[in-house]
Amino acid sequence: MMENKLAVIAITITNTESIERVNAILHDFRDNVLGRMGIPLQDRGVSVISIILDAPQESINSLSGKLGMLDGVNSKVLTAK
Repeated sequence: MMENKLAVIAITITNTESIERVNAILHDFRDNVLGRMGIPLQDRGVSVISIILDAPQESINSLSGKLGMLDGVNSKVLTAK
Protein backbone atom coordinates (compact mmCIF):
# COMPACT_ATOMS: atom_id res chain seq x y z
CA MET A 1 0.00 0.00 0.00
CA MET A 2 1.30 3.43 -0.94
CA GLU A 3 1.81 5.99 1.77
CA ASN A 4 -0.43 9.06 1.65
CA LYS A 5 1.09 12.51 1.57
CA LEU A 6 -0.32 15.91 2.37
CA ALA A 7 -0.22 18.29 -0.56
CA VAL A 8 -1.61 21.60 -1.75
CA ILE A 9 -2.41 22.14 -5.40
CA ALA A 10 -2.68 25.76 -6.54
CA ILE A 11 -4.79 26.10 -9.69
CA THR A 12 -5.20 29.19 -11.85
CA ILE A 13 -7.84 29.30 -14.57
CA THR A 14 -7.79 31.95 -17.29
CA ASN A 15 -10.16 30.21 -19.72
CA THR A 16 -13.69 30.19 -18.31
CA GLU A 17 -14.64 27.40 -20.72
CA SER A 18 -12.35 25.06 -18.73
CA ILE A 19 -14.01 25.68 -15.35
CA GLU A 20 -16.64 22.95 -15.75
CA ARG A 21 -13.97 20.38 -16.69
CA VAL A 22 -11.79 21.45 -13.73
CA ASN A 23 -14.71 20.86 -11.37
CA ALA A 24 -15.40 17.45 -12.95
CA ILE A 25 -11.76 16.39 -12.45
CA LEU A 26 -11.77 17.60 -8.85
CA HIS A 27 -14.99 15.65 -8.28
CA ASP A 28 -13.21 12.49 -9.51
CA PHE A 29 -10.61 12.96 -6.74
CA ARG A 30 -13.10 14.00 -4.03
CA ASP A 31 -12.17 11.10 -1.72
CA ASN A 32 -8.67 12.58 -1.34
CA VAL A 33 -9.69 16.24 -0.95
CA LEU A 34 -9.55 17.59 2.61
CA GLY A 35 -10.42 21.15 1.69
CA ARG A 36 -10.98 23.53 -1.18
CA MET A 37 -11.01 27.30 -1.53
CA GLY A 38 -11.89 29.08 -4.74
CA ILE A 39 -11.67 32.77 -5.49
CA PRO A 40 -12.99 34.19 -8.78
CA LEU A 41 -11.09 37.38 -9.66
CA GLN A 42 -13.34 38.56 -12.46
CA ASP A 43 -11.66 41.96 -12.78
CA ARG A 44 -8.39 40.15 -13.57
CA GLY A 45 -9.97 37.44 -15.70
CA VAL A 46 -8.67 34.61 -13.54
CA SER A 47 -10.00 32.16 -10.97
CA VAL A 48 -7.75 30.72 -8.27
CA ILE A 49 -8.48 27.44 -6.50
CA SER A 50 -6.42 25.82 -3.76
CA ILE A 51 -6.93 22.16 -2.95
CA ILE A 52 -5.60 20.34 0.12
CA LEU A 53 -5.12 16.62 -0.46
CA ASP A 54 -4.32 13.53 1.58
CA ALA A 55 -3.39 11.07 -1.15
CA PRO A 56 -0.67 8.83 -2.59
CA GLN A 57 1.94 10.73 -4.61
CA GLU A 58 0.72 8.99 -7.76
CA SER A 59 -2.81 10.38 -7.28
CA ILE A 60 -1.49 13.87 -6.55
CA ASN A 61 0.58 13.81 -9.73
CA SER A 62 -2.32 12.43 -11.74
CA LEU A 63 -4.68 15.18 -10.57
CA SER A 64 -2.17 17.93 -11.26
CA GLY A 65 -1.34 16.47 -14.68
CA LYS A 66 -4.98 16.23 -15.74
CA LEU A 67 -5.59 19.82 -14.69
CA GLY A 68 -2.48 21.07 -16.46
CA MET A 69 -3.62 19.54 -19.75
CA LEU A 70 -6.68 21.80 -19.88
CA ASP A 71 -6.63 25.00 -21.93
CA GLY A 72 -6.04 28.06 -19.76
CA VAL A 73 -5.39 26.01 -16.61
CA ASN A 74 -2.13 25.96 -14.66
CA SER A 75 -1.47 23.86 -11.56
CA LYS A 76 1.43 23.63 -9.13
CA VAL A 77 1.92 21.12 -6.32
CA LEU A 78 3.48 21.65 -2.92
CA THR A 79 3.97 18.43 -0.98
CA ALA A 80 4.63 18.25 2.77
CA LYS A 81 7.61 16.14 3.84
